[in-house]
Amino acid sequence: MLTDLFQRRSSRPFLHIDKPLFFALLILSILGLIVLYSAGGEDIDLVGRQALRIAMGFSIMIVLAQIRIQKIQPWVPWLYLSGVVLLIGVMVVGEISKGSQRWLDFGLFRFQPSEMMKLVVPMMVCWYLADRPLPPNNSHILVALVITFIPVFLVAEQPDLGTAILIASSGIFVLWLAGMSWFFILGAMAFGGIGLAIAWQYLKYILHEYQIQRIKTLFYPEENPLGAGYHIIQSKIAIGSGGVYGKGWLNGTQSHLEFLPERSTDFIFAVLSEEFGLIGVLVLLSVYIFILSRGTYIAAQAQGNFARLLAGSLVLSFFVYIFINMGMVTGLLPVVGVPLPLVSYGGTSMVTLLAGFGILMAIYPHRRFWSH
Repeated sequence: MLTDLFQRRSSRPFLHIDKPLFFALLILSILGLIVLYSAGGEDIDLVGRQALRIAMGFSIMIVLAQIRIQKIQPWVPWLYLSGVVLLIGVMVVGEISKGSQRWLDFGLFRFQPSEMMKLVVPMMVCWYLADRPLPPNNSHILVALVITFIPVFLVAEQPDLGTAILIASSGIFVLWLAGMSWFFILGAMAFGGIGLAIAWQYLKYILHEYQIQRIKTLFYPEENPLGAGYHIIQSKIAIGSGGVYGKGWLNGTQSHLEFLPERSTDFIFAVLSEEFGLIGVLVLLSVYIFILSRGTYIAAQAQGNFARLLAGSLVLSFFVYIFINMGMVTGLLPVVGVPLPLVSYGGTSMVTLLAGFGILMAIYPHRRFWSH
């Protein structure tokens, strides 16, 4: 009996992580540091700070991966309420930076509650729908939308349109995965399209001036090449000049001659494209596709409505982050300030993303481990 017990324990992994996903995220993070070194003007201190944040994010990810998702579920409403309170706190006493009020300053560190809500909102919608019949009926859909759009409204008021869009999409993805009828989805899209067409005439009462300018710049960037259209024009030049093989690491002219704004954050994809060319872009996309595929596999193996809906929404949200960043950098979408996941420089967003993958890992490995 003791021999059998020893063999059973020795067969269990010391850390309960999904190794393929873990190493793919590690490769992506290292690639991000390589690009960041060039984009940041070869500033080793910048890279060091980012590496420290990556280490913190991976530590949180590993810790969360050890926790059974069933133990996290009861805490979700309290996390949601805490997040809403923090967002209200941002509106009251938040730190203002670059015209936006998004941060809470705690002295030793700054915290951006809106990043936390990218995870908490889909978790809350999953928690609400988990014990209810699926597909959800109209009343359940309405409650889920209210849960989603309370923080969306608070974030949009900061203003932070990009994060508000990401939070909204994460909540809506849960509803879609829960089986919300296509009639409802198509009806909402039609209603939204008509509403946008009518609202276009009154945008100055709905959006901030810079947000209106970003929408106009999407269609006519050349009208103001030294103003609102400058970011997109320089980004397209950087991407196009990279060609197939790129100009080589540290040899990007758009970034090193400081033509490209926000090159370490929102527009770092343009730096990668210029220096590594189409080959580098394909390598980056391959890593992203592998992460998305592995995440989809974990979601398919999840047990229970809460775990399955949450895993699916986390994977879809990660895809949206990639799609929006690449879309805005290439001029296909308005510039809304969404960083390239695990590549762009940033603290709270990096930790939040890796925490989400920790939750995703907790959904899959523990199903087998706890069955022993």
